[in-house]
Amino acid sequence: MGVTTVTDVRHTVSVDGPTESRAPNPLSPLSTLFRSDLGGHEQVLLCQDRESGLKAVIALHSTALGPALGGTRFHAYASEEHPEEAALLDALNLARGMSYKNALAGLDHGGGKAVILGDPEEIKTEKLLLAYGRFVASLGGRYVTACDVGTYVADMDVIARECPWTTGRSPEHGGAGDSSVLTAFGVFQGMRASAQACWGAPTLRGRRVGIAGVGKVGHHLVEHLLEDGAEVVVTDVRGESVDRVLARHPRVQAVRDTEALIRADLDVYAPCALGGALDDATVPVLTAKVVCGAANNQLAHPGVEKDLAGRGILYAPDYVVNAGGVIQVADELHGFDFDRAKAKAAKIFDTTLAIFDRARTDGIPPAAAADRLAEHRMAEGHDA
Repeated sequence: MGVTTVTDVRHTVSVDGPTESRAPNPLSPLSTLFRSDLGGHEQVLLCQDRESGLKAVIALHSTALGPALGGTRFHAYASEEHPEEAALLDALNLARGMSYKNALAGLDHGGGKAVILGDPEEIKTEKLLLAYGRFVASLGGRYVTACDVGTYVADMDVIARECPWTTGRSPEHGGAGDSSVLTAFGVFQGMRASAQACWGAPTLRGRRVGIAGVGKVGHHLVEHLLEDGAEVVVTDVRGESVDRVLARHPRVQAVRDTEALIRADLDVYAPCALGGALDDATVPVLTAKVVCGAANNQLAHPGVEKDLAGRGILYAPDYVVNAGGVIQVADELHGFDFDRAKAKAAKIFDTTLAIFDRARTDGIPPAAAADRLAEHRMAEGHDA
């Protein structure tokens, strides 16, 4: 088992916001770590356990507000030549996003994220998860992990055998269970706030909502929307995920892919899969007046938020509306109470409205307004 630690001891707050991304530099992971637009992370660990095949990145962006909290992503990156560089970039961006998310969720936690490289369906084993748990434990509580894309409650139960700083465990093992339940609830609250700001009432009744990705979070979001009286259209790269939704809710419609969905006649577009959903190709053809979804890092690059505003599309910042899951796992650290966590997640409605108000007052896009509010809280936490 081996670990490489790269540390930046400056406790700084990014002034560029959490969603900025750049194409990976294929020359060296260090060139990515120390580039100015990605600097400021307190600590980054490159982890490898040869016996189990584990290769992972753990990134701590900030502990100004408390121990870094964020999930573990298990993913096979498309870059055949440099998957490690792509994973590192993803971990850095996601960790920074968690700092902002936790700050605006009112949590006493900083931001961290981990990425395990590889296809979980092919390489995930108990031995690998236990090795990963030992790496997280080596941080001594500076990083608290949870589920993310490719990891599940059962995985957290295994990791917790080696690491006490593990959340998202099953109720049988003292945890809160599936955090996607409150993630979806929080996104729905953000969508209600968006409807209030856009159409004058906090409801999606009679609105057509398109959901890209109906996996762990998306299928719960479908339930909330149907109960509220919305018309729902879905798509997913996994056909079985769509089939599950259609079998349960025959009045839900499905389209072949995301490209067809964004061109469909929608009131709300909800990206609920991987990041980068809003880019130079997507934004010009969007028909929706509101974008509000569960995916992290939806803005593919800086400036997309201005393009959305220029087209009159109201964007609910992703790390604000998808904070229900992290609220749930944070509550687990204090002895989980679902009603208490849900009440806190319900405040995402008020936070989203406050961001829209700040954006109007300052004459800036909502994404920039959210960044300013989060950076203010992080700066106060560091100075305290």
